Amino acid sequence: MAPKAEKKPAAEKAPAAAAEKSKAGKKLPKDGGAAAAGDKKKKRSKKLTETYKIYIFKVLKQVHPDIGISSKAMGIMNSFINDIFEKLAQESSRLARYNKKPTITSREIQTAVRLVLPGELAKHAVSEGGKEISKIYADTVHEIETESKEKQDRSCGNEILKI
Repeated sequence: MAPKAEKKPAAEKAPAAAAEKSKAGKKLPKDGGAAAAGDKKKKRSKKLTETYKIYIFKVLKQVHPDIGISSKAMGIMNSFINDIFEKLAQESSRLARYNKKPTITSREIQTAVRLVLPGELAKHAVSEGGKEISKIYADTVHEIETESKEKQDRSCGNEILKI
């Protein structure tokens, strides 16, 4: 509920009335200036920072369910992942530019992984990445097949109704 305006003596009202007459061309807001009377400050929304902390924690619990991690160690791990991501993005961007391609595809990412990550870690990352790409591709193909079957069913139903 808006706060009630205080009653002012007649002497204070007179200059305000004269000012309103001089501003005849300007329109006042419909609420009669209640917003100006309130003068409430807007709350600043907290700036959201995206981190990998929840994902790091989930992987830690999968590998070592009984081990925890300090906030300082979590910060270091988050910085490490951001650094690796930046290196991979930079290398894949460079590869796309060398090949005069406007798009970074899974092929550029895979090559960047092989170039940036050392030995066995690169092989493991490429293997896991390949599995995920296969899953995504299979899901996409399944969705397309389902949609095309539904369209065929609808068109067959329409033809039956026309007869």
